[in-house]
Amino acid sequence: MSPDEADFVDRMGLWLEMAGGTRTMGRIYGRLMVCDPPHQSLAQLAEALGVSKASVSTVARQLQEVGMIERRPSSERRHEYRITAGGFTRVLQLQAARMQPGIAAAEFGLSAVGADRSVQREHLEELRDFLEFCIRDFGADFVSRWESFRDGRRGNGG
Repeated sequence: MSPDEADFVDRMGLWLEMAGGTRTMGRIYGRLMVCDPPHQSLAQLAEALGVSKASVSTVARQLQEVGMIERRPSSERRHEYRITAGGFTRVLQLQAARMQPGIAAAEFGLSAVGADRSVQREHLEELRDFLEFCIRDFGADFVSRWESFRDGRRGNGG
């Protein structure tokens, strides 16, 4: 890995850590973005990043679960990982789906506090409305607008 690639990988680690993931998660994702070939085994990732194979395995599984990377078999009977196209779109859709139970919780809270507790109702209504807004905004229209934006930036029409 070149010094610039290593710097990029570290920057991705810091960014994903600030965004709520782990630094190792960001570093693995960053490494898979710039590595050549564009797929790596757990051992290759561990060696390149200077972390344990167990740590890479745990984090790779988390990245795979949210659709950011995918595992594929290789000819040497080991699994290799690579970036999944559209991974961040899937992450947003997953986050939107995870907001649904928050709406139900806020609705239950509204029924629990009663009509005479206006300050508490205001907090609960704001939470419910915010979550509903996010779900609506991260829906199909958001994905469609994102794909048009992406395609326009890449000169693919849209």
